[in-house]
Amino acid sequence: MMKKKALFAGLASSVLLLGACGSEEAEPAASATEDGKTEVVFWHAMSGDLETALNNQVDAFNESQEEYEVKPVFQGTYEEALTKFNAVAGSPDAPAIMQTFEVGTKYMIDSNKITPVQEFIDKEDFDTGVWEENILSYYQVDGKQYSMPFNSSTPVLIYNKDAFEQAGLDPEKAPRTYDELKQAAKALTTDGQTGFTMLNYGWFFEQLVAAQGGLYVDNDNGRSGAPTKAVFDGAEGQNAFNLIKEMYDDKTFMNVGQNWDDMRAAFQSGKVAMYLDSSAGIRTVADNADFEVGASYLPVPNEAEREGVIIGGASLWMGDGIADETKQGAWEFMKYAASKEAQAKWHVETGYFAINPEAYDEPIVKEMWAEYPQLKVTVDQLSETTASPATQGALISTFPQSRQSVVNAMESLYQGVSVEEALKRAADETTSTLGQ
Repeated sequence: MMKKKALFAGLASSVLLLGACGSEEAEPAASATEDGKTEVVFWHAMSGDLETALNNQVDAFNESQEEYEVKPVFQGTYEEALTKFNAVAGSPDAPAIMQTFEVGTKYMIDSNKITPVQEFIDKEDFDTGVWEENILSYYQVDGKQYSMPFNSSTPVLIYNKDAFEQAGLDPEKAPRTYDELKQAAKALTTDGQTGFTMLNYGWFFEQLVAAQGGLYVDNDNGRSGAPTKAVFDGAEGQNAFNLIKEMYDDKTFMNVGQNWDDMRAAFQSGKVAMYLDSSAGIRTVADNADFEVGASYLPVPNEAEREGVIIGGASLWMGDGIADETKQGAWEFMKYAASKEAQAKWHVETGYFAINPEAYDEPIVKEMWAEYPQLKVTVDQLSETTASPATQGALISTFPQSRQSVVNAMESLYQGVSVEEALKRAADETTSTLGQ
C-alpha cells in the first residue's frame, strides 16, 4: 500500500505537467504490421488464467476482421502499468488501449492525455443502451463515458453451506442484514471455526457504506463538483465499523489481515464459515473447497434501504497523441469485446460480469450457471442495484492513500480504538489529500 501512496503522489503531480504540454505537431502515423494491418497496442495487467482469457478475446477479434491487429502487452500490476503509461502518455509511444483499475479513473481523466470513448459513441451515434448501466455509470462523469468497462466485479458474501447445516441454519437462506449476520456468525463459531471475516481492505468498507446509500466524499462523491472533504465517517461508516468491532469483541469475527490468499485459505480449510470476496473469485473458491459453497448479497443494517454495490475491477482507456486510424482500431476492439458473444465467453472464463446483459442469455452462460449457481447471484445483486452517487463510487485521485488510511483505521479497532476515533482519523487523513 505504501507503494501505491508513492505512486499516486508522483502521478498526481505529473498530471499538471502532462496537461501543460501542448502539441503543435502533425498527426503521428499509424504503425502497421508486416501484413499491412494497423497495429493497436494494448497494455494490460492481467496475469495467469486471466491473461489467457484476455488473449483469447484478442485473438478472436484479430481473426474477425482484416484491418487491425491488437497486440496485448503485459505491463505488470495496475500500479506498475500506470507508472509506465505516465512516461509516454500523450505521445506517439502511448498505447492505443490502456487497462487501468477503477481507483485510477480520476487520475486518467485529469491527465488530459486520453481520448474519451464518448467521442466515438457520439460520432457513430452508438447505442450504449445495450450495455449494463450499473457498470457503465462508474466511468461516466456529467454523462460523458470516459472509458470502456472491461473486467468488472463486485463484493459478495461467500458461505459454507455444510457448516450452516451443522449449525442448524438454513443453507439456502444466507444473512441479508447485520443482525442476521451476527446471529449466524454466533451459531457458526466453534472451537475450530469462526463465524465471519472480511479482508482489512478499503474496497470492502466502501462497499458497505455505499450499500446503505452512504457517500465517501462530499459533492455527490465528487461527481457534481470537486470533493472537499471525506464524509464516510458518518452514520453509514459507523454502522460498518461497529459491525466489525462488535463481532471481533464477541469472538465471532476473525482478523485475517490484508492478504486475499490467507482469507480464502481460512475459508477453504474450515477455519471461517462466512466472508466477503470479489465476485470474480467465486469459481476458484468453489472449485477448491471440499464442501458446498453458497453466495449471497452484501448485508446491510436492519433499518437501511439496500442501494446495491459499486463496480470494482478495471476499464479500458483510449490513448491520445496517437494516429486517428489507431484510435479507430482501439474503438473497434472495444466494441467487439463488449458484444454479447465475446462477453458471454469472458464471463464464463473469468467470472467477471458481462458488460452486455444479453450475454447472460447465451447457451454457454446458462450451462455455466447450472454448474456455478453462485455466479447468477452476483449478477442479480448487480442488476438490483439502484443507480445513485453512492453506488457510482467516489471520484478522487488519491484513492490509494485514502484506502490505506481506512485499512489503518480497521486494524486499530482490533487494538481497542473506538469506532468514532478510528473513522475520524481516516476521514481527516483523506480530506487532507483532496487538494493535492
